[in-house]
Amino acid sequence: MVLVREPEGFSAFVAARSPALLRTAWLLTGSRAAAEDLVQEALARTWRVWPSVQRQDAPEAYVRTVMLHTFTGWSRRRWRGEIATEVLPEPGGADPMAQVDLARGVRLALADLPPRQRAVLVLRFYDDLTEAQTATAMGCTVGTVKSQTAKAMTALRASSHLRDGELGDGDLERPDAPRRGAP
Repeated sequence: MVLVREPEGFSAFVAARSPALLRTAWLLTGSRAAAEDLVQEALARTWRVWPSVQRQDAPEAYVRTVMLHTFTGWSRRRWRGEIATEVLPEPGGADPMAQVDLARGVRLALADLPPRQRAVLVLRFYDDLTEAQTATAMGCTVGTVKSQTAKAMTALRASSHLRDGELGDGDLERPDAPRRGAP
């Protein structure tokens, strides 16, 4: 039996960054179970090369990139375990829980987007990455990030999961994230 030692610092990284990685994965996949699988797969792949990843300035960016590549690879599969229904549930009306309804609508609308567009929105508006950081994480140009963001926002605004005018410019940002340009 061969014993393999855990790379130094890997457990500390996993303990510190797993919650943030899980939130990002959940937004990408739309499912807690799939998000846990995605994070586990990304961390398992990262574990193999951890010594070189740890020497980089941003090991979390590396793991996030592995998550994106894994997620887009999963989405190329023919069967995703989804079962079509004849009638979709309607989002709730305006009530004190309107923010909850909006969040649900955004999640459903995100689920309808192609994987790259979904990834761009999650990285840009939830993880609050710049266009350049998003381009680096996705392995594409800044122009591609801009065009994918524009297409994704157009699709979200037209989504049947969101009523006209329900999605504002700041609605995709994390509620605990500071507003851009705010002091």
